[in-house]
Amino acid sequence: MDSDIGHRKRALRAELRERRQNLTSVEREAATAGFTQNLQSIALDLSARSISCYLSSRNEPDTRPFVNWAEAQGVRVLFPVSRDDGLLDWTVGEDQTEFEGLSGAPEAGGSLLGPIAINDVDLIIVPAAAVDATGLRMGWGRGYYDKTLGSMEKCPPVYAVIFDNEFVDEVPREVHDQPVDGLVTPTRIIAF
Repeated sequence: MDSDIGHRKRALRAELRERRQNLTSVEREAATAGFTQNLQSIALDLSARSISCYLSSRNEPDTRPFVNWAEAQGVRVLFPVSRDDGLLDWTVGEDQTEFEGLSGAPEAGGSLLGPIAINDVDLIIVPAAAVDATGLRMGWGRGYYDKTLGSMEKCPPVYAVIFDNEFVDEVPREVHDQPVDGLVTPTRIIAF
């Protein structure tokens, strides 16, 4: 990693973490309603019957109401489960339990389906720290999604979920960084 790019990414991530921590509960509730509505709109537009979506942690955009809606609509939802080798495994979360994964993020409990299970979904919803005007996604530095998306032969649409102020002009880019097809904020959907 180019040390300048690494420093720029760390600085931007720190700034974005602080912004997220400073959101009020009223701002979070309003954002959650917007995220849910916009994610539902994308799933409906794509006639998605199977999706992958992360379980949000406390300071992330809240995906749980969307996941609940999708499951109530009969949409199959795959949840990521981190592995020691840096790849993601997948589960449908039939245990209805959660645990803290290797990366510290919440993960669903259930039978593991293997890393290639994601190849059968119609839509992939990913977390992000920021997305730039070209669709380049900057994650939180663990590389799970970059590895997953970079290894897929036929990738369905990938949408990153971020707060409005995390859509930026440019994010520092490294060779392994993967772009997304679109982004969802509380107030808009942007396709690249």
